[in-house]
Amino acid sequence: MFDLVSFIPRAVAQGIPLLLGSTGEIVTEKSGNLNLGIPGVMYVGGICGVIGSFLYERSLADPSQINPVLGVLIPLVCCLLGSLLMGLIYCFLTVNLRANQNVTGLAMTTFGVGFGNFFGGSLIKLTGAQVPSIALSSTSNLFRTSLPFAGSLGWFGQVFLSYGFLAYMAILIALGASYVLNHTRVGLQLRAVGEDPATADAAGINITRYKYTATCLGCMIAGLGGLYYVMDYANGVWSNDAFGDRGWLAIALVIFTIWRPNVSIPASILFGGLYIIYLFIPTGNLAVKELYKMLPYVVTIIVLVITSTRNKRENQPPESLGLPYFREER
Repeated sequence: MFDLVSFIPRAVAQGIPLLLGSTGEIVTEKSGNLNLGIPGVMYVGGICGVIGSFLYERSLADPSQINPVLGVLIPLVCCLLGSLLMGLIYCFLTVNLRANQNVTGLAMTTFGVGFGNFFGGSLIKLTGAQVPSIALSSTSNLFRTSLPFAGSLGWFGQVFLSYGFLAYMAILIALGASYVLNHTRVGLQLRAVGEDPATADAAGINITRYKYTATCLGCMIAGLGGLYYVMDYANGVWSNDAFGDRGWLAIALVIFTIWRPNVSIPASILFGGLYIIYLFIPTGNLAVKELYKMLPYVVTIIVLVITSTRNKRENQPPESLGLPYFREER
């Protein structure tokens, strides 16, 4: 039988990196920047958190006596700084140098994956491990700690209260981003920059500042998705090329949610469930399991077709998405 109580927590854990990645990309795209480097940003965020945690744990005589505050803050700050640097590089290339956004994003994905694999492999060699991975169990335990009374509440605690703090932070970030975009002056001006930068510039809005701020903030949010995957979902184990296609799924989720961060919350859980549903549906046919793995992409294509046929403006991406802005051509 299909065990729903066991399936939902697994789907949520699988969906949180997608939620953080898609929320970051939505914030970025609202400024008119199309950042296809999100998979690379998630890699960099994850490996930077691993580097900070690794150095801190190695500095302790007994890693089990880790300081809870420093054990969380060090990888968190390292992750945010690494992701911020990726955002600054992207903005410098696309905003200041006016490089093609698609090419820049794809190049950053390649760079981010290579960056993560290089430093991940270097750390593995430093440990002298016999397996191609590095485990940071002490730090992972801090990130995976759930509410102490969750276990005593039966299925309710398992479904709603059995997650680490980053999972709840991801939900709050998505709700906060949705509120800012739709109910504040800053959000209105950001959407104006993405829709028509020439008109926004004429109204006195600083286009460069908004593009830099939205893109860097979006990269930092997406980077947290990489940190969550390593420290929470993977139990603190880093393995090269372990992220799979989660970064691309996060970008697909942006289209699926029609650029709405609040919709990303249930949608990311749905995608997370579709991503692992083949593990819960009994079948002895390997080909059928591979078909199940296609479900997230099939659903995205269906939604894209439906939204395109409706042709409603609110269901479309920002008007100037992916297009460079030249004030001289205004």
